[in-house]
Amino acid sequence: MTRRASALRTLLATGAALVSLAAATAPAAQADPEPTAPKEFVALRSVDPTIIQEMRYTTAHNFVGERIDGYRQPLCILTLPAAKALRQAQRQLLRRGYSLKVYDCYRPQRAVDHFVEWAKDLDDEAMKKEFYPHVDKSRLFEDGYIAEKSGHSRGSTVDLTVVKLPARPTRPYVPGEPLVACHAPASERFPDNSVDMGTGYDCFDTLSHTEDPRIQGEQRANRHLLKSTLSGLGFVNLAEEWWHFTYKPELFPDTYFDFPVARRSVAGH
Repeated sequence: MTRRASALRTLLATGAALVSLAAATAPAAQADPEPTAPKEFVALRSVDPTIIQEMRYTTAHNFVGERIDGYRQPLCILTLPAAKALRQAQRQLLRRGYSLKVYDCYRPQRAVDHFVEWAKDLDDEAMKKEFYPHVDKSRLFEDGYIAEKSGHSRGSTVDLTVVKLPARPTRPYVPGEPLVACHAPASERFPDNSVDMGTGYDCFDTLSHTEDPRIQGEQRANRHLLKSTLSGLGFVNLAEEWWHFTYKPELFPDTYFDFPVARRSVAGH
Protein backbone atom coordinates (compact mmCIF):
# COMPACT_ATOMS: atom_id res chain seq x y z
CA MET A 1 0.00 0.00 0.00
CA THR A 2 1.38 3.39 -0.93
CA ARG A 3 1.88 6.11 1.65
CA ARG A 4 -0.87 8.15 -0.04
CA ALA A 5 -3.35 5.28 0.01
CA SER A 6 -2.57 4.59 3.65
CA ALA A 7 -3.12 8.21 4.58
CA LEU A 8 -6.43 8.27 2.71
CA ARG A 9 -7.59 5.12 4.45
CA THR A 10 -6.69 6.59 7.84
CA LEU A 11 -8.55 9.78 7.02
CA LEU A 12 -11.69 7.89 5.98
CA ALA A 13 -11.60 5.78 9.14
CA THR A 14 -11.21 8.87 11.28
CA GLY A 15 -14.13 10.55 9.51
CA ALA A 16 -16.37 7.52 10.03
CA ALA A 17 -15.44 7.45 13.71
CA LEU A 18 -16.31 11.10 14.10
CA VAL A 19 -19.70 10.58 12.42
CA SER A 20 -20.44 7.64 14.73
CA LEU A 21 -19.41 9.68 17.76
CA ALA A 22 -21.61 12.58 16.71
CA ALA A 23 -24.57 10.26 16.23
CA ALA A 24 -24.01 8.69 19.62
CA THR A 25 -23.75 11.98 21.47
CA ALA A 26 -26.47 13.90 19.60
CA PRO A 27 -29.62 14.43 21.66
CA ALA A 28 -32.44 12.04 20.78
CA ALA A 29 -35.19 13.55 18.64
CA GLN A 30 -37.99 14.67 20.93
CA ALA A 31 -41.58 14.12 19.86
CA ASP A 32 -43.77 17.14 20.40
CA PRO A 33 -45.53 16.67 23.77
CA GLU A 34 -49.27 16.20 23.54
CA PRO A 35 -51.33 19.16 24.68
CA THR A 36 -53.03 19.00 28.05
CA ALA A 37 -56.14 20.76 29.26
CA PRO A 38 -56.07 24.23 30.80
CA LYS A 39 -56.56 24.26 34.56
CA GLU A 40 -60.21 25.24 34.09
CA PHE A 41 -61.00 21.73 32.82
CA VAL A 42 -61.83 18.81 35.13
CA ALA A 43 -62.94 15.20 34.96
CA LEU A 44 -66.67 15.18 35.71
CA ARG A 45 -66.19 12.23 38.02
CA SER A 46 -64.04 14.37 40.32
CA VAL A 47 -66.96 16.80 40.72
CA ASP A 48 -69.84 14.31 40.82
CA PRO A 49 -69.07 10.57 40.74
CA THR A 50 -72.78 9.65 40.82
CA ILE A 51 -73.48 10.79 37.24
CA ILE A 52 -73.52 7.74 34.95
CA GLN A 53 -71.03 7.81 32.08
CA GLU A 54 -71.44 5.88 28.83
CA MET A 55 -68.84 7.45 26.59
CA ARG A 56 -69.91 6.25 23.16
CA TYR A 57 -66.96 7.51 21.14
CA THR A 58 -64.50 5.26 22.97
CA THR A 59 -66.45 2.33 21.50
CA ALA A 60 -67.54 1.18 18.04
CA HIS A 61 -71.19 1.91 18.83
CA ASN A 62 -71.49 5.24 17.07
CA PHE A 63 -72.37 6.49 13.58
CA VAL A 64 -68.78 5.96 12.35
CA GLY A 65 -68.57 2.39 13.65
CA GLU A 66 -65.16 2.59 15.34
CA ARG A 67 -63.39 4.28 18.23
CA ILE A 68 -63.00 7.97 17.42
CA ASP A 69 -59.59 9.66 17.23
CA GLY A 70 -58.56 11.38 20.45
CA TYR A 71 -60.73 9.30 22.79
CA ARG A 72 -58.15 7.40 24.85
CA GLN A 73 -60.27 6.58 27.90
CA PRO A 74 -64.02 6.58 28.69
CA LEU A 75 -63.89 9.87 30.53
CA CYS A 76 -66.11 12.95 30.62
CA ILE A 77 -64.05 16.15 30.70
CA LEU A 78 -65.69 19.56 31.04
CA THR A 79 -64.95 23.09 32.14
CA LEU A 80 -65.42 23.39 35.89
CA PRO A 81 -68.52 25.65 35.79
CA ALA A 82 -70.29 23.20 33.46
CA ALA A 83 -69.36 20.26 35.68
CA LYS A 84 -70.61 22.05 38.80
CA ALA A 85 -73.90 22.89 37.08
CA LEU A 86 -74.35 19.22 36.17
CA ARG A 87 -73.79 18.34 39.83
CA GLN A 88 -76.67 20.65 40.75
CA ALA A 89 -78.88 19.05 38.11
CA GLN A 90 -77.97 15.60 39.37
CA ARG A 91 -78.98 16.51 42.92
CA GLN A 92 -82.38 17.64 41.70
CA LEU A 93 -82.92 14.47 39.67
CA LEU A 94 -81.73 12.11 42.40
CA ARG A 95 -84.47 13.45 44.68
CA ARG A 96 -86.98 12.40 42.00
CA GLY A 97 -85.50 8.94 41.48
CA TYR A 98 -83.47 9.69 38.35
CA SER A 99 -79.84 10.11 37.34
CA LEU A 100 -78.11 11.92 34.52
CA LYS A 101 -76.11 9.86 32.03
CA VAL A 102 -73.54 11.48 29.76
CA TYR A 103 -72.66 10.17 26.30
CA ASP A 104 -70.10 12.79 25.29
CA CYS A 105 -68.52 15.87 26.83
CA TYR A 106 -65.38 17.68 25.69
CA ARG A 107 -64.49 16.52 22.17
CA PRO A 108 -61.00 17.10 20.73
CA GLN A 109 -60.68 18.74 17.33
CA ARG A 110 -59.00 15.61 15.98
CA ALA A 111 -62.25 13.73 16.70
CA VAL A 112 -64.22 16.31 14.75
CA ASP A 113 -61.72 15.89 11.90
CA HIS A 114 -62.36 12.12 12.07
CA PHE A 115 -66.10 12.76 11.64
CA VAL A 116 -65.45 15.03 8.66
CA GLU A 117 -63.21 12.52 6.89
CA TRP A 118 -65.75 9.75 7.50
CA ALA A 119 -68.57 11.90 6.12
CA LYS A 120 -66.61 12.52 2.92
CA ASP A 121 -66.29 8.76 2.33
CA LEU A 122 -69.69 8.10 0.78
CA ASP A 123 -68.96 4.39 0.43
CA ASP A 124 -68.68 3.85 4.21
CA GLU A 125 -72.24 3.31 5.38
CA ALA A 126 -71.61 0.53 7.89
CA MET A 127 -73.80 2.13 10.58
CA LYS A 128 -76.43 3.76 8.36
CA LYS A 129 -79.26 1.39 9.31
CA GLU A 130 -79.11 2.53 12.92
CA PHE A 131 -77.95 6.15 12.96
CA TYR A 132 -79.11 7.75 9.69
CA PRO A 133 -81.52 5.35 7.96
CA HIS A 134 -83.48 8.10 6.15
CA VAL A 135 -80.64 10.53 5.41
CA ASP A 136 -78.51 10.33 2.28
CA LYS A 137 -74.90 10.43 3.45
CA SER A 138 -74.06 12.98 0.77
CA ARG A 139 -76.27 15.47 2.67
CA LEU A 140 -74.71 15.17 6.12
CA PHE A 141 -72.88 18.51 5.81
CA GLU A 142 -75.71 20.34 4.09
CA ASP A 143 -78.28 19.14 6.63
CA GLY A 144 -76.07 20.13 9.55
CA TYR A 145 -75.37 16.70 11.00
CA ILE A 146 -71.59 17.02 10.47
CA ALA A 147 -69.51 20.21 10.65
CA GLU A 148 -65.82 21.09 10.69
CA LYS A 149 -66.10 22.67 14.14
CA SER A 150 -68.04 21.56 17.21
CA GLY A 151 -69.04 23.39 20.36
CA HIS A 152 -67.96 20.27 22.25
CA SER A 153 -64.33 21.22 21.55
CA ARG A 154 -64.76 24.39 23.65
CA GLY A 155 -65.41 22.29 26.76
CA SER A 156 -68.83 23.43 27.97
CA THR A 157 -71.10 21.26 25.80
CA VAL A 158 -72.41 17.88 26.85
CA ASP A 159 -74.59 15.15 25.32
CA LEU A 160 -76.71 13.43 27.95
CA THR A 161 -79.94 11.76 28.96
CA VAL A 162 -81.88 10.65 32.04
CA VAL A 163 -81.94 7.20 33.66
CA LYS A 164 -84.62 5.91 36.01
CA LEU A 165 -83.10 4.50 39.20
CA PRO A 166 -82.08 1.86 40.02
CA ALA A 167 -80.18 1.84 36.72
CA ARG A 168 -80.31 -1.37 34.74
CA PRO A 169 -77.06 -2.55 33.19
CA THR A 170 -76.69 -1.88 29.46
CA ARG A 171 -75.19 -4.66 27.40
CA PRO A 172 -72.15 -3.83 25.28
CA TYR A 173 -72.49 -3.36 21.54
CA VAL A 174 -71.08 -6.23 19.47
CA PRO A 175 -69.51 -4.98 16.21
CA GLY A 176 -71.27 -6.54 13.25
CA GLU A 177 -74.52 -7.26 15.07
CA PRO A 178 -77.79 -6.51 13.22
CA LEU A 179 -78.69 -2.81 13.38
CA VAL A 180 -82.12 -1.33 14.14
CA ALA A 181 -83.16 2.21 13.25
CA CYS A 182 -82.53 4.74 16.01
CA HIS A 183 -86.14 5.97 15.75
CA ALA A 184 -87.71 2.52 16.11
CA PRO A 185 -89.75 1.78 19.26
CA ALA A 186 -87.57 1.59 22.37
CA SER A 187 -88.32 -2.13 22.70
CA GLU A 188 -86.77 -2.76 19.27
CA ARG A 189 -83.77 -0.42 18.99
CA PHE A 190 -80.42 -0.98 20.68
CA PRO A 191 -81.06 -1.31 24.43
CA ASP A 192 -80.29 1.73 26.56
CA ASN A 193 -81.02 2.01 30.28
CA SER A 194 -82.22 5.59 29.85
CA VAL A 195 -85.85 6.66 29.81
CA ASP A 196 -87.49 6.63 26.36
CA MET A 197 -86.72 9.89 24.55
CA GLY A 198 -88.34 8.82 21.27
CA THR A 199 -85.03 8.17 19.51
CA GLY A 200 -81.65 6.83 20.42
CA TYR A 201 -78.60 9.02 20.95
CA ASP A 202 -76.98 10.55 17.84
CA CYS A 203 -80.01 9.76 15.71
CA PHE A 204 -79.68 11.75 12.48
CA ASP A 205 -83.39 12.39 11.98
CA THR A 206 -85.85 15.24 12.47
CA LEU A 207 -87.51 13.16 15.19
CA SER A 208 -84.48 14.09 17.30
CA HIS A 209 -85.57 17.74 17.29
CA THR A 210 -86.39 18.43 20.93
CA GLU A 211 -89.87 19.83 20.26
CA ASP A 212 -90.81 17.69 17.25
CA PRO A 213 -94.63 17.51 17.43
CA ARG A 214 -94.66 13.81 16.59
CA ILE A 215 -93.04 13.10 19.97
CA GLN A 216 -95.84 12.97 22.52
CA GLY A 217 -96.84 11.38 25.81
CA GLU A 218 -94.15 9.86 28.01
CA GLN A 219 -91.39 10.48 25.46
CA ARG A 220 -92.19 14.21 25.35
CA ALA A 221 -92.40 14.37 29.13
CA ASN A 222 -88.98 12.75 29.41
CA ARG A 223 -87.44 15.29 27.04
CA HIS A 224 -89.00 18.12 29.01
CA LEU A 225 -87.70 16.66 32.28
CA LEU A 226 -84.15 16.79 30.93
CA LYS A 227 -84.52 20.21 29.31
CA SER A 228 -86.30 21.93 32.20
CA THR A 229 -83.81 20.59 34.75
CA LEU A 230 -80.79 21.79 32.78
CA SER A 231 -82.27 25.05 31.48
CA GLY A 232 -82.80 26.27 35.02
CA LEU A 233 -79.07 25.91 35.69
CA GLY A 234 -77.63 27.76 32.72
CA PHE A 235 -77.67 25.12 29.98
CA VAL A 236 -79.01 25.92 26.51
CA ASN A 237 -80.43 23.11 24.39
CA LEU A 238 -79.64 22.69 20.70
CA ALA A 239 -83.12 22.52 19.17
CA GLU A 240 -82.13 19.86 16.63
CA GLU A 241 -80.81 17.40 19.26
CA TRP A 242 -82.71 16.59 22.44
CA TRP A 243 -79.47 15.36 24.07
CA HIS A 244 -77.22 18.39 23.32
CA PHE A 245 -76.73 21.18 25.90
CA THR A 246 -74.19 23.98 26.30
CA TYR A 247 -73.48 25.73 29.59
CA LYS A 248 -73.56 29.53 29.31
CA PRO A 249 -71.58 31.70 29.58
CA GLU A 250 -68.79 29.57 28.12
CA LEU A 251 -65.30 30.00 29.53
CA PHE A 252 -63.75 29.50 26.08
CA PRO A 253 -66.35 30.67 23.54
CA ASP A 254 -63.82 31.02 20.71
CA THR A 255 -61.27 28.28 21.42
CA TYR A 256 -61.38 24.78 19.95
CA PHE A 257 -59.07 22.51 21.94
CA ASP A 258 -57.34 19.34 20.78
CA PHE A 259 -55.94 17.67 23.90
CA PRO A 260 -56.93 13.96 24.06
CA VAL A 261 -59.73 12.62 26.23
CA ALA A 262 -57.48 11.00 28.81
CA ARG A 263 -56.84 11.21 32.54
CA ARG A 264 -53.39 12.66 31.96
CA SER A 265 -54.97 15.64 30.21
CA VAL A 266 -56.51 16.82 33.49
CA ALA A 267 -54.06 15.27 35.95
CA GLY A 268 -53.81 17.41 39.06
CA HIS A 269 -56.80 19.60 38.22
